[in-house]
Amino acid sequence: MTDINSSKPFSGGPNRPRPRTGKSGGNPLFLREEELRQAIEMLFFAYRDFTGEPDKILAERGLGRAHHRVIYFVGRYPGMTVSSLLDILKITKQSLSRVLSQLVQEGYISQEQGSVDRRQRLLTLTDQGHEMERLLTETQRKRIARAYRAAGPEAVEGFRAVMLGIMSSDDDRDRFGDRPE
Repeated sequence: MTDINSSKPFSGGPNRPRPRTGKSGGNPLFLREEELRQAIEMLFFAYRDFTGEPDKILAERGLGRAHHRVIYFVGRYPGMTVSSLLDILKITKQSLSRVLSQLVQEGYISQEQGSVDRRQRLLTLTDQGHEMERLLTETQRKRIARAYRAAGPEAVEGFRAVMLGIMSSDDDRDRFGDRPE
């Protein structure tokens, strides 16, 4: 890799931090190929580290990331329908059925018929599911809080704008329109 301010290749490798190159605010070069490549790389590394601890917890219980996503969103939106969960996760019914069946069978999620539309299945976490969601989310929440504190409020707003810009769906972006005080 080449350092953005140098024509010399960066020899630090992925385990060594890249040297700081000064202020980045207002630099019109933020859209250069190297800057964009670094952003992609940072997303990969951040996601790997963000999911690392929860992956270990899940693996100990014979579960994976698909189970984590279902537990997270059912915990975040109690009483959501299977259809709503499919819309969020963008996976096939068959894939969700396999994961959801295991989570119901192992006592993490309960399903109830809808009171208005009996064809609907409303999903909620059981006590065991709430405990699992808390355990999985706790390390991620701490990691994000630590990064937010270090970066400061303006950077957090910038991060938010970038994440919203990366999302493809207006429906997904609309979930984050109104912010709690």
